[in-house]
Amino acid sequence: MTRTVFRDRVEAGDVLAARLGHYAGRARAPQAEAAGAPRAGAADVLVLALPRGGVPVGARVARALGAPLDVFVVRKLGIPGHEELAMGAIAGGGVRVRNEEVVRKLHVDDATIQRVAEAEERELARRERGYRGHRPPLDLAGRVVILVDDGLATGSTMRAAVAAASAAGPPARVVVAVPTAPAATCEQLRREADEVVCATTPRPFRAVGYSYRSFPQTTDEEVRELLRAAWAAAEP
Repeated sequence: MTRTVFRDRVEAGDVLAARLGHYAGRARAPQAEAAGAPRAGAADVLVLALPRGGVPVGARVARALGAPLDVFVVRKLGIPGHEELAMGAIAGGGVRVRNEEVVRKLHVDDATIQRVAEAEERELARRERGYRGHRPPLDLAGRVVILVDDGLATGSTMRAAVAAASAAGPPARVVVAVPTAPAATCEQLRREADEVVCATTPRPFRAVGYSYRSFPQTTDEEVRELLRAAWAAAEP
């Protein structure tokens, strides 16, 4: 029987991890990374969770796959007055992506993009410091990057994450993995990511929360605790 409702984000992460089993055990050993050893190419797997709700899900996925966990903080660059419409996105490490189609159609000038990007960069830096402190982000170059969230509706934030991750490194492969999303959103993402795993695609799709019996808001402290636990487990 196909699962349609998860008990909570932990169970959703376990179900999603089972769908990603082909990546299990393919992460480079932390000792090798610390020592600057050569990469193992496509065998390097990273789980990057979109905070906040994606982190409990991503933590279970990373644990099951034996892969490093980190957050991937992404900020959309919204059109002033229509912020839900993204003219681009930014991510950690100075990654900035423009949606040239939106910029061209709406005649957005460079000064506007720069003003919005500077404001979002300040917020992104604040959030990354809050979650990661002074710990540098993981290097994505040449690695399989699994982007995890607790669910998608329109998918706009995840599309921004895919674009930002693809521009960083670049990675060998970008995988989108979510427990629940509309089928149409999953199909759209398949045109942008190398692989998309949507564990469930409810019909009709009302909201992400309807796929969970328990769906409380994830707090910043929960995110920090999960990251600290993952980093401690990865220490050589």
